[in-house]
This record gives sequence, C-alpha cells and structure tokens, in this order.
Amino acid sequence: MAASSTIRGKPPQKTESPIHKILGNRKLVFAFILIFVDAFLVSGIITFIPYTKIDWDAYMSQVNGFLEGERDYSNLKGDTGPLVYPAGFLYVYSAIQYISGGQVYPAQILFGILYIVNLAIVLFIYLKTDLLPWWALSLLSLSKRVHSIFVLRLFNDCFAVTFLHAALASLLFQKWHLGLIIFSVAVSIKMNVLLYAPSLLLLMLKAMNIGGVISALAGAAIVQVMSVNFKFVPEPIFVSKAFAVSLLVAHLVLLATFAHYRWLKNEGGLLNFLHSRFVSMKLGATGSSSFFKELYSYNSTHKILNEEPHCNHYVCRELHWHSMCAFITLPVLLLVFFQLTISSLENPFSYIFPINLICRS
Repeated sequence: MAASSTIRGKPPQKTESPIHKILGNRKLVFAFILIFVDAFLVSGIITFIPYTKIDWDAYMSQVNGFLEGERDYSNLKGDTGPLVYPAGFLYVYSAIQYISGGQVYPAQILFGILYIVNLAIVLFIYLKTDLLPWWALSLLSLSKRVHSIFVLRLFNDCFAVTFLHAALASLLFQKWHLGLIIFSVAVSIKMNVLLYAPSLLLLMLKAMNIGGVISALAGAAIVQVMSVNFKFVPEPIFVSKAFAVSLLVAHLVLLATFAHYRWLKNEGGLLNFLHSRFVSMKLGATGSSSFFKELYSYNSTHKILNEEPHCNHYVCRELHWHSMCAFITLPVLLLVFFQLTISSLENPFSYIFPINLICRS
C-alpha cells in the first residue's frame, strides 16, 4: 500500500515539446536566424544593386531555339556562342523563362529563393555532421562572390551546385540511389559537377558492395538518356593533344596520391582497399557497417568531397571563375583545419588545453 501511494505521489515526467527541443539547440536556432537575415540581405541586393549582364540573354536565346523545336546543338546559339551545356540546362531555364517571362527581375527573385534553399541545405549538412560551433556557421553567408553568382548573374552553376548539395544531404541518410539520381540531375545542368564523381565513387565503394554500386550508377545513368587555368601556356601547346593527355595523366596521379595517402589511409592505402573490396565481392559481403558511423565525420565525407575537386581544378585546362561557387564551404574548412590542429595538441598537452577550444559549444 505504501509502495502504491509512493508511485501515485511521484510527479509525472514532463515530455519536452518539439519547440523546446529546437530552442534548446543553439546551432539550430542560429541557423534559422542566419537564413532569415540572409534572406533580407538577398532581397536588398536584388533591390539596390544593378544586375550584371553576362549570360542571361544568351541563355534565353538558346532556350528560345529549343522551345521552337530546334534539337541540333550546333544551331542553339546565343550572344556568347553555341550552347555548351547538357540538356538539363535547357529544361531548367525553359521553366525559368516560363515563370519569369524572360525578364531579369522575376528571375532574380527565383534565384534569391534558390540561394536560400542552397544555404539551408549546406547548413543542414554542417548541422548533421556537427563539425563546427554555432557562431562559425555565419562564415557560410559571408561570400560576396556567391551572392553575386546567384542573384546578380543568374548562372546555371546555382542550380547545379544546389542539386549537388542536395545529393550530399541524401548520402548522409545512406540514400545512395536517390543521391546518385540527384547528382546526375546536377551533372545534366552543368558538367563541372562531374569533378566530384571520383570521390563519390570512392565513398560508394566504401559503403556498398559492387552490386549496389552498379545499381546506383545505373539509376544515375537513366537521368542522362575564356577564363583559362593555363592561360600562360602558348596556344599551339594549349590546344595540342599531348598537353591534354599530360593533364589527364597528372589528374589521375594526383587523385591516386590523395586516395592512397589521405582518403584511404585507414584502409592501408588504395591498393589494399581495392583488394579488400574485390575479396568481399567474391565472398558476397556487403559494405562495412562501421562506415555509416564514419560517414558523419570529417575524415570520411567532408575531407574527400572537399579536397578532390581542388585536385581536379589544379589540372583543368579551362576554369571559369564562377565555377568556384561550389566552394562555398571554404571559409568553414579553414576553421575545421584549425580545429584539427588544436585537437592534435590537446592530447599531449591536456594540462594546457583543458577543454576543446573551438568545437565545443
């Protein structure tokens, strides 16, 4: 009887509401505030800063030819020359023209919304991986170049990079087939996204068996039914086949070096990793379950997907400056590298660094 009265007298445990959970997460609250503030900033840029005329008229001319029934790429031309982008570009900008009527100002509003969507996805990735303190997320909104590319120049890179970040977000939930389809959509808008393919393939090989990799690639394939990097090179050499082959070889060597000594260091290097995957394929084994825990860490995903495109750009024969909008996370990466340096000092000098200085909030 006494026990029952004690149970009755015990106060019921209060369940925390979703709103209280959100308010209790400092990073999440700051991310929402950052999105809200950046939305006002974007609206101010659209209202008060003149649009920069570069490719919009050419885009609309190429889209008009497509909508009029022309399907020969050599005949789809604009002010900047013939169309050089994949078919996804035509579909996306045909929709933009339909919505905006081909006018710049309504299109800027659409791209402003796209910028906020992209920012939200990037913030979600960093919140999910939990790499940074709350205040460091503000670094993602400080790029003048990225704001300009989205709302003042209306480049197709904006859609390509947004789909790329959406694909990365899908991978964090182990949705490899969905992520590959979204990645393929990004490639269909602009081919420079394909520079992420080697590192993405490496992550797939670590996470899935060969059959899963093939099926995911098949799903991606279904979607697919002069600012110069080496301007100092004389033109006869620049356009030569030998120079192109040498850059390709340098590219492959650079990727293999990074894969062997950095990305697959814990697996014993590139050759040991490939050997283990083929052995597991013969044995019918699936991808390592421990990999999914590592997927949220800096070493497994961020390091590969942020270092590998830099290797690609070092050996690109042509490199447009607005392709750099894919590196929106560079300021944050600098902070991550600093954090890793501090962390390496904490263990041997724990009496000097009693707490984590950067990433504990």
